[in-house]
Amino acid sequence: MAEKKYFIPGAPFKFSRSKVELFTECPRCFYLDRVKGVSRPAGFPFSLNNAVDTLFKKEFDSYRTIQQAHPLLKSYDLDLVPFQHPKMEDWRFNFKGVQAMYKGYEYFGAVDDIWVDDAETLYVVDYKATAKEEVVSALSTASYHDSYRRQMEFYQWLLRQNGFSVSDTGYFVYTTGDNTQPNFNNELKFRTRLIPYTGNGNWVEPTLDKLIVCASQEQAPASGQDCAYCKFVDERSKY
Repeated sequence: MAEKKYFIPGAPFKFSRSKVELFTECPRCFYLDRVKGVSRPAGFPFSLNNAVDTLFKKEFDSYRTIQQAHPLLKSYDLDLVPFQHPKMEDWRFNFKGVQAMYKGYEYFGAVDDIWVDDAETLYVVDYKATAKEEVVSALSTASYHDSYRRQMEFYQWLLRQNGFSVSDTGYFVYTTGDNTQPNFNNELKFRTRLIPYTGNGNWVEPTLDKLIVCASQEQAPASGQDCAYCKFVDERSKY
């Protein structure tokens, strides 16, 4: 197994979108992960969600090939088509993604999709899946929805760093599995909504500046206020 590379001030280094998000959640967890090599325990994979993502990509790719709007977009009166670009597959690959340099360091993130209008303005698209009684038709004030918003804004920033005209408006293709059905019968029904979101990426570059300062210091910083991982470690250490 290849040796994992950790951050050394001034040396070339890549930060993924998820690590930027980790920094916003908890600077201490970020520092321990990127500088000391001590990562948070891995969570369980969301296999069903990943399957929905894969099927969405295949479905929208079929409309990318013929350069026509998907019926979902037509139902919302949107004149957008999936964006065709030679790097599209790289941009959607987790370990490549859309890449951009900022103050000597590289940042990247893998998009789910990108749509384009007649003026060649790009619209970032993210697929989301859940299962509950009520259809998700708008983002809430939940912290994980705030994470979704930052995710969208970071992708918009990456594409702009690559010289593209990018709309502040992005779209979440949000599908809700219906768990109110009387039985399973080897079928899970979904209800899909298109949720627009107007991003504001003004936080990105100041956050990246703070991230590098954090990673360059000799001591681990304080924990994030609501970091459940750090709280667990602190409580466990009492015993």
